[in-house]
Amino acid sequence: MEINQAFAILSAAGGPHAARIITEHFGEMSRFFVWRTARQLRCGMPVAKIIHEKWFFGIPFYTNKYTLDPRPDTETLVESVLRDWRGKQNIRVLDLGTGTGCVAISILMNIPGSVGVGVDVSRRALHVAHKNKCALGLCDELQLVRGTFAGVQLDGEYFDVIVSNPPYIARGDKRVNRSAMFDPKIALYAKKNGLAAYEQIAKSSRTWIKHGGRVYVEIGAGMSRAVRSIFAHAGWKFVRADKDLGGKIRVLVFSL
Repeated sequence: MEINQAFAILSAAGGPHAARIITEHFGEMSRFFVWRTARQLRCGMPVAKIIHEKWFFGIPFYTNKYTLDPRPDTETLVESVLRDWRGKQNIRVLDLGTGTGCVAISILMNIPGSVGVGVDVSRRALHVAHKNKCALGLCDELQLVRGTFAGVQLDGEYFDVIVSNPPYIARGDKRVNRSAMFDPKIALYAKKNGLAAYEQIAKSSRTWIKHGGRVYVEIGAGMSRAVRSIFAHAGWKFVRADKDLGGKIRVLVFSL
């Protein structure tokens, strides 16, 4: 099918912006592929899930149905870490719930000489993270380990930075947009009204943090007070809250 015909069909299904990205990414496409892609767009599938790529912090990441697509709000998490650690040497980073690896990789690429460990409970997500770290030249710098927020074998390692964008949507919350239907539920929803992962991170991170290290967690709208309380009860000191471009508190920073 000619590109202009494909563009017209895809534009009608998902808008001209989506059509432009898809046609530029794939070039010439078969008629079957175009109609199938148009159907996916009408169902609300994000473009990133169709082309298997999402840019994050100026870096292209591979993504698929087994991982949460990198989101612009989460760039605040990376910026928060770089605010404290950019220009320092030999930083060790632990990324809990690494998914595509976008957060850990973005940090490591902006702090030369740093190394890290990415943890995820999903083997398929770890496969995606492995694909990304090697494609971006960080095969040796980022180790990937299967585990949970509460339990992972790290062989007595300690970290300057512990970072996490955990699942924080309450089970049954109806405010989730349609595109989230195509993300893995395990990366979105958490028990205890969305707070379960924070309780686990606050407790387990005490085992892994270096003296002088900090924990950085992304939060959802209106969660600041509850998450700060969880970390306070676990013995952490609140350092600051960082806002995203929309002016919402998106990241909380803690130290011991």
